[in-house]
Amino acid sequence: MRIITGTARGAKLRAPKGLDTRPTSDRIKGAIFSILSDKVIGRRVLDLYAGTGSLGLEALSRGASSAVLVDKATAAILKANAEHTHLSEQAAIRSGDVQAELARLTRMVRPDSRFSLVFADPPYHGGLAERTLQSLDEAAGELLAPEAIVVIEHGGDVELPATRNLSCVLTRRYGHTTQLSFYQRADYLAEQ
Repeated sequence: MRIITGTARGAKLRAPKGLDTRPTSDRIKGAIFSILSDKVIGRRVLDLYAGTGSLGLEALSRGASSAVLVDKATAAILKANAEHTHLSEQAAIRSGDVQAELARLTRMVRPDSRFSLVFADPPYHGGLAERTLQSLDEAAGELLAPEAIVVIEHGGDVELPATRNLSCVLTRRYGHTTQLSFYQRADYLAEQ
């Protein structure tokens, strides 16, 4: 695993030992950033279930302004990878349960510092993708900037539920195991 392009291009990322963390492959990461293109520049990023930090650090390398990386199990690896890529000044690491951290961030965020790009890559089974999407939908007005883009990586056999405040604008399938779903705020889309 490595940073694909930008200021930290080629930097290798440490990964935790064992099978508890499933890092986003370079192929999937490349697809995400190809779809986002220059929409990463200047964004305030929230990386949920960050694992190695591959998505959040890639966004910083490509010009995002700041990132909050959340993962209960890999905070030490996130910190080491942020330092190794020389992106630690722009990256805040939060060690905690994603749902609890989402609630905490929603209470803390100011309107001028809401997140404009969110990555969520939870374990594929156990309903975490659905729960995370629901939590983001409920907090959309407080947590997400009007132009926010939410990218959820989930299992190929998982159908994400309909949401009220977020609209799915694109879904891509990669093989039998992985889907990417891109969301934007429904009120923002209605104004466009």
